Amino acid sequence: MPKLLKTTVPTFGVRHLSPMGAWQLRRFLDDVQPKVVLVEGLEDATELVSDIVRKGTQPPIAILAYTQDMPVRTLVYPLACYSPEYQAIVWARENKARVEFFDLPSDRFLALQAQEEERQLSELQAIDGPEECEGGSTSDESPGKISEEMEGEPLNADSPPEASWSMYAHITDLAGEHDYESYWERNFEHNRSADAYRQSSFEFGRGLRDYDKREAFSYAENLIREAYMRRRIQQVLDSGCPAEKVVAVVGAFHAPVLNDAESSMTDDELTSLRSLPSKLTLMPYSYFKLSSQSGYGAGNRAPAYFELLWEAIEADELSLLPARYLSMVVRHLRKAGTSRSTAEVIEGVRLAKTLSAMKDGLAPTLRDLQDAAITLIGHGERSVVQESLARVEVGTAIGRLPKGVSQTSIQEDFDRELKRLKLEKYREGVKQELALDLRENRRAKTEAAVFLDLNRSSFLHRLSLLDISFAQPQSVKQESTTWRERWHLHWTPGAEIGLVEAVLLGETVELAAAFQFKTELEKCTNVAAAGSMVRIACECGMMRAMSQARDVLQKLAADTSEFPSVAEAAQELAAVVRYGDVRQFDPASLIPLIESLFVQGTVGLFIASNCDNDAAKSVANGMDALNKVALEYHDRVDEVAWVSQLHNLSDADDRSPLLSGYACALLLERNEICNEQLGREVSRRLSPGIEADLGAGWFEGLSGRNRYALLARQVLWEQLAEYVQSLEDEQFSRALVFLRRAFGSFSPHEKRSISENLGECWGVNADVTSEMLSQPLSEEEEHAIDDLNEFDFDDL
Repeated sequence: MPKLLKTTVPTFGVRHLSPMGAWQLRRFLDDVQPKVVLVEGLEDATELVSDIVRKGTQPPIAILAYTQDMPVRTLVYPLACYSPEYQAIVWARENKARVEFFDLPSDRFLALQAQEEERQLSELQAIDGPEECEGGSTSDESPGKISEEMEGEPLNADSPPEASWSMYAHITDLAGEHDYESYWERNFEHNRSADAYRQSSFEFGRGLRDYDKREAFSYAENLIREAYMRRRIQQVLDSGCPAEKVVAVVGAFHAPVLNDAESSMTDDELTSLRSLPSKLTLMPYSYFKLSSQSGYGAGNRAPAYFELLWEAIEADELSLLPARYLSMVVRHLRKAGTSRSTAEVIEGVRLAKTLSAMKDGLAPTLRDLQDAAITLIGHGERSVVQESLARVEVGTAIGRLPKGVSQTSIQEDFDRELKRLKLEKYREGVKQELALDLRENRRAKTEAAVFLDLNRSSFLHRLSLLDISFAQPQSVKQESTTWRERWHLHWTPGAEIGLVEAVLLGETVELAAAFQFKTELEKCTNVAAAGSMVRIACECGMMRAMSQARDVLQKLAADTSEFPSVAEAAQELAAVVRYGDVRQFDPASLIPLIESLFVQGTVGLFIASNCDNDAAKSVANGMDALNKVALEYHDRVDEVAWVSQLHNLSDADDRSPLLSGYACALLLERNEICNEQLGREVSRRLSPGIEADLGAGWFEGLSGRNRYALLARQVLWEQLAEYVQSLEDEQFSRALVFLRRAFGSFSPHEKRSISENLGECWGVNADVTSEMLSQPLSEEEEHAIDDLNEFDFDDL
């Protein structure tokens, strides 16, 4: 039978990340002097309390719960220095009171989350069918990843995110505020009167419950949580602690029902709940993640601003907050090179206070301060102060945890690797660039330093393989330079979450990367994907894995004749071979594979070229890849056969005209075609008797490479000019589709050179043409261009 609470304990309802809530809560605790403080949060996270308040722990931090089995599901419970829950824990430790989290334990909470995902997926399948819904659950389809909405949803400390947002809009309208955040701040965050926050938040929570319009599952979830919290309160009372010496700190939404009029969860009810094996850890968090930009439902838009508010409340200097806020905005502007005077700050403070007075406020809200900053400091332009506002309101703060705090094995390994590779300074919330030289450092004095950058590269590539966002590779100016790499390193809470989730793949970064590599390799269905895996293994410094990928590639190559895939695989292997000495491995075993793939590609080119324009693009990419291999390994592959196939394709009239043109461009680049031969080919392809689709399509392929070589051949532009002049209106319109596409990627300088070449064809010298091109367009010409831009070429 359900049991009612024997008596009601003092309850304090809060909003998550509420500075005034934290301040008033501490005063309430001072008055009550409880022996036990119960805080809304995962019950099994109580074991982390000592680490939360340990010396060296610096908020923002977060409790992370995650399932031990695939698919990975996570719950994140963030804490800032001004979180009421965090201050409740700090107060309890300072006053030697017992403090415990008393919401559902993580194994039950994660199971509820899984049930909701299954229910939603089932509904989608009922509507769209299983094929359309495949992959509908992020967690099921992508182990190791989480959705932003799910991340904070279950532990929102005021009204749950799933509550109808029309409720907040209604409250905002009734209050005459611009948005709900302004309503909350003006009515809850500025009133220091004794017990005002507790009483008003309690009534606010009761009103939310009366207005609650959530769907059935979310409603039931909260009933379960609240019944469990009452159960835990009763357990504390049964242990002998007087009710008046127990304080429960919960979201305002839950506060009205933690009383003796409601029943507690029974043993049978608890046993009936599903559970998923789970683990818990602490992780650093960031103000950016807490801001609404990150999508976290229980965060706030301006976490750094609310820290300023917390400090002002603590120092009883709320009246000074407007001046401090606007002064910081100006300071950031000055750093960026925009000068603003002190007088503008003073006028801004006056305006903010006036705006607040018009709403009968006790102090300006963030919205009032923003309006004052835009009007007085930005001179009416939000764009002027936008970046400064973001820095003052969101900030770049990221929390820290001291050594010794409980971590997963992969987190500990990650920390060891950062120290070994001298990367610790990059574990910051600000993006930093790292340039690597993978060559042996012969000036190094220690063995570890000789290949420091090479080992760094392998480590960062392993993180990339695991999709851990700490390291992002950047392109280098010389793509063929195998010894140089550039990375952007940026530590975020998302990176920490990805790292924790990777523990299910292996206890260290290396083991997890090896498992992930094996999983990805098993998914390979074509030689291009297998070739890419060979390269990834090489970059990660996993030579055994590279051997496995090579074997898979050989098996797939024996069963395929798909030209683009074969050509891409050959290019990937060629790139790996180039690494050679730089990455300290012998590439000899890959050379025969390159030779074999090259033969396959050469033989398959002509057949693959019998395709439409959409397919021709991938074939052209394959031609480019295989041509690079031919040039780089001319002494190992049958380059003569490759050139012969290019000639066959260039001369063919029954293949894709775009690919025939592209083959001609490759031959031109290799000096296999002289000007006279090019003139004959252009004359043949761009003659009035040839369909516009074919002629202009061929020219599009020809112009896909070596632009400067084409620009230097006047005979080409003479033939093109004659061809365009010979077309009837309908044929011209069709040709225009391909010609616009062909010239679309040309630079302005190249287009000017083409115009000058055509001017020469029409008897106008280059200087006159250049001068004409510099003249503004007439109204008639602009109208003609507008008509051309609006022309629907797809109807042709």
